[in-house]
Amino acid sequence: MAAQKQPSEVTTAVVVTVDRDVAAATRKQANNVVSRADVDNLRDDPEAKAAFLSTFTAEDEKRIMRKVDKRFILLTGIMFMIKQMDVVNAANVKVLHVGTPSNILKELNMSPNQYNWVASIYGIAYIVFEAPSNLLLKKMSPHNWQARIFLTWGIITACHAAARNRHQIYVLRFLLGMFEAGMFPGVIAQYSSWYRTDEMGRIVTYYFCFSNIAGIVGALLTYGISYMNGLGGLSAWKWVYLIEGIITILFSGIVWWYLPDYPKSPSSNRWFSEREQEFIETRLPENAPLTSDPNFSAKEIKSILGDWLIWSFMLSQTLVNLGGYALTWYLPTIVTNLGFAGLPRNQLLLLPPASAAILGLIFSAWFMGKAWIVRPAYIMFIMSGMVICFVLFFTIYSRIGIYIACVLGTVFYQSYFPAFWAWRSATLSGSTGTAFTLGLQSGIAQLGGVVGPQLFQSKWAHNGYKTSFAIAASFQIAGWASNLWTWWLTRNTEYDVMRVRRLANKARKEGKTNFGDDIRIFEERVFYEGVRKVNGERREGEA
Repeated sequence: MAAQKQPSEVTTAVVVTVDRDVAAATRKQANNVVSRADVDNLRDDPEAKAAFLSTFTAEDEKRIMRKVDKRFILLTGIMFMIKQMDVVNAANVKVLHVGTPSNILKELNMSPNQYNWVASIYGIAYIVFEAPSNLLLKKMSPHNWQARIFLTWGIITACHAAARNRHQIYVLRFLLGMFEAGMFPGVIAQYSSWYRTDEMGRIVTYYFCFSNIAGIVGALLTYGISYMNGLGGLSAWKWVYLIEGIITILFSGIVWWYLPDYPKSPSSNRWFSEREQEFIETRLPENAPLTSDPNFSAKEIKSILGDWLIWSFMLSQTLVNLGGYALTWYLPTIVTNLGFAGLPRNQLLLLPPASAAILGLIFSAWFMGKAWIVRPAYIMFIMSGMVICFVLFFTIYSRIGIYIACVLGTVFYQSYFPAFWAWRSATLSGSTGTAFTLGLQSGIAQLGGVVGPQLFQSKWAHNGYKTSFAIAASFQIAGWASNLWTWWLTRNTEYDVMRVRRLANKARKEGKTNFGDDIRIFEERVFYEGVRKVNGERREGEA
C-alpha cells in the first residue's frame, strides 16, 4: 500500500546535514545510560534537529500528529476496552442472576471468598509474565506480538464457558493472565516511541476513556446477555465469556493488520511519508526509544534496577492499586447490596460511575495540556480526593452517600492513571529500558489485583465491609505519601517538562514547531536544591 501523497510544502525536500562528530559525541553520552545503534540520527545533532524541525509549521505538526492519532487512539483504545471487559465482567457475572441456580457461584459450587481468587489468580499471572512479555515486544514487532496476545487470550476467555468447578476456573484465570500479559505496558511503550512525554497525558487519557467505556459496555452486555439465560442449554454467565472470547479472537486479526510498529519501521510506510517518519522521531526528547535501537540491552535493565525511580514509582502505583482494585472488584456487589434496583437492572447502576470517570479523564487531559502546574501536583490533588472517598466508605451509612462516594472514588481512581503514566514516561530511557520498566512496574503493581479482592472476606460483610474499606483507605493514604516522595525524586525533571511544554504551547501559537529547547534527562537541569528554587541552568553533578 503506497504512502499517501502529501501537500507540496510538506513533501518539498530540505537537505539537513548531520554533523557526524557531534552525533557520535551525543551517542557516546547516551550510551552511558542506554544502548544505541551506531546510526546517525537528526536527534543526535541539536543544530541539525533544530534546522529540520524549523521546516515544519505548527499546522504541519498538527496534521502529521493527527495522522498518528488516527492510527493509535481508536485501535489501542478498543484493545484496552476489551482487556478491561475481562476485568469488569469477572466481577459482573458474580451478581448475574445472584441467588438463582444459574448464578456462577451456584453452578461452580463456590463461596464468595473462593470466588475472590478469580481476580487474585489472574493478577498473579500478570506479575509473573508482564515483564518477560514486554521484553519480546521489539524483537517480535508490536503488531505481531499484540495480535498473538489477543488471539490466545480470546481462546482462553471462550474456554471459561466450559468450566465445571472452581479448580477449572482458577486454571483458566491464570492462563488468561499469562496470555494477556504485556498488552497494556506494550501499548504504553509504543506511545513513548511516537509521542513526547508532555503529550502523553492526552493520549493516555483517550486510552483510559476506553477503559471506562468497558465498564459501560460490560454492564450493558451483561444486562443484555442476562436474558439469554438457558439459551442453548447455557447459563447467562457462560454466554458472557463465550461471546467476549469470540469477539477477542476476531479482533486479533484487526490488530495484526492495522497496528503500527515504530515511526521508521517498514510497516509505517503504509501510512507516513519518509519525511513524516523522520519528523515524528526527531521531535521526541533525548531519552525516547528509537526505531534503530537494539532489540535487547542487558545494560539498560541493570541501570534501571539500580535506580531509586523504578522502586518509588512501583510502590506508588501498587499502593494506589491495592485500594483501587478493591473498589473496582467489589463495585457491582456494593451497588447490588445498596438495593436501589432489582435483578438484572442492578447492572445499570454501574453506568454512572463509568460515565463520570470519562468526564474526569477529559478534564485531566485538558488541564495537563495547559501546563499550569507540574503533573505530580495534580496527582496529589487526585490522591487527596481518593483518600476522602475511601474514608467515607467506612464512616457513613447513608445508601445515597455511599453511592456518591462510589461515583467520585471511581472518577479519582481513573483520573490518576493518565497523569501517572505521563509522569512516568518522562524518565523512561531506551527501547529495552522502556519495555522492561513498564512491564516490571505494571506487573508488580498487579499486587493490587491479587490483594484487593481478598479484602472482602465474608466475615466482614455484616457491616457493609467497613473493615475492608478501612484497610483499603490505609493503602490510599500510604499511596499519597509514596507519590509525594516520587515527586521529590523527579522534581527537577517534572519542572523541566512543564517549562518546555509552556515553550511549546507558545511556539505553536506563533505557528512554529521548533521551540529551541528540550527536556534533559541524561544530565537533568537543576531547578531545585532541596526545596530552594534555582535557575535551572546548571546540570546535575555541577558545583
